Amino acid sequence: MSLAKVTLTQFTDLGLAAPLLQALATIGHTVPTPIQAGAIPHLLTGRDLIGIAQTGTGKTAAFGLPMLQRLTATNVQWRPCRPRALILAPTRELATQIADSLKQLAQHLSGVRIAVVFGGVGYRPQVDALKRGVDILVACPGRLLDLIEQRVCDLSGIETLVLDEADRMFDMGFIHAIRRIVAMVPKERQTLLFSATMPSEIVALTKAYLSNPERVEVTPQATTVEKIDQQVIHVGHAQKSALLAHLLGDARWSRTIVFTRTKHGANRVAERLEKQGIAASAIHGNKSQTAREKALAGFRGGELRVLVATDLAARGIDVHGISHVVNFDLPNEPESYVHRIGRTARAGASGTAVAFCAPDERSMLKAIERTTRQAIPVLALPAFVMPAGPQTPAGAREDDRRDRQPRRPQRNSHGKSYAQGKSNGHGKAHANGHSKRPSSQPKSAARHHAPSRSAGGGGGSLSDIGFLRVSPRGQER
Repeated sequence: MSLAKVTLTQFTDLGLAAPLLQALATIGHTVPTPIQAGAIPHLLTGRDLIGIAQTGTGKTAAFGLPMLQRLTATNVQWRPCRPRALILAPTRELATQIADSLKQLAQHLSGVRIAVVFGGVGYRPQVDALKRGVDILVACPGRLLDLIEQRVCDLSGIETLVLDEADRMFDMGFIHAIRRIVAMVPKERQTLLFSATMPSEIVALTKAYLSNPERVEVTPQATTVEKIDQQVIHVGHAQKSALLAHLLGDARWSRTIVFTRTKHGANRVAERLEKQGIAASAIHGNKSQTAREKALAGFRGGELRVLVATDLAARGIDVHGISHVVNFDLPNEPESYVHRIGRTARAGASGTAVAFCAPDERSMLKAIERTTRQAIPVLALPAFVMPAGPQTPAGAREDDRRDRQPRRPQRNSHGKSYAQGKSNGHGKAHANGHSKRPSSQPKSAARHHAPSRSAGGGGGSLSDIGFLRVSPRGQER
């Protein structure tokens, strides 16, 4: 594996065909980004490639331009259900974004067909598109496997395979689906892998699926865009909503994305903002595709000022002019922080990212700073948001606690969770989950000795376990 040196140049110097240069001029792109300048020459020669670049750096054009040129260089007729190039993406939004970008790049090429398939919508339009014949198929792994099992998609004609956002696909549990898909693709092919980070699992994928690849790395792994002004505010969970409303009172916060840890939390934040007169909507895996597209369209068009999202959408939102990103909840994985804040400061613009850090999230903040190799400046909490006294759960609503870090249930000597059967006063568990209180202990005493939880989320009784619903890994979103 070689490490390619990236130098800036002009698109006209990269050996691209005239129709592609015309498309780039039409959409206003004349100077390639570093990942484009580094990747395109190698891909035009048919080399395998590993591209490491943070989100928003132009990766789609980096692999899309050479792919379009190579596909149109040969006069091959479409064959029903048999695409020639396959791009795998982790989310519906990202798959749609890639397909739309490719269609823009191919606007002056004759006869190039591009289709996109993902879950959450009906099969019929996708099946019809495959039967008409396509050159490039952009797909989420789950729906693609469904179509293959229905025998309406045949991967035996694939000439180019792209694994986009490979680390995110691994995080979402698609690794087994990817292995099944790659096994159906011809061994004689061009394979490209693009990722923002390179954990050991992704390194193993490159060794298994790529042949002597070039490696183009335009930024250090897991670093953040230099033009993003990053800030952190230490605040209790119960005060986060008031702090967010206060910040949004600044007119400069014109187009903002707010990230929460859970789907329920995203809905709740959006509902509270709406009640305060701030146009907002939530987007996550439980929303229908129609609702997600409507929310994104409203956000792009300016009807919505705030989009509240989970990590599902961290890499699938490509909206220009995002002024601010708020980490309402810090992510469990520090790499996700990089992807979240990468929604702003795109295409050379600047932006601001503000993180809310509760007491029980400080370890996550430290992990983020270690990963990004920089300390995030701390902003003081506005005086009106600060609690009058010690933070206790007495004044906090129950739903303010649900987005906190999920805890593993304690287990007994037999390996069984106490949450499955709470112990009675003698240390014995009941299978039905109801504890038996000794007759000598009054109900008030039982309540008095129940474990309490601080506003920072440090403690908590076993009854608190289970507020967070974790979607199955690998499930199509």
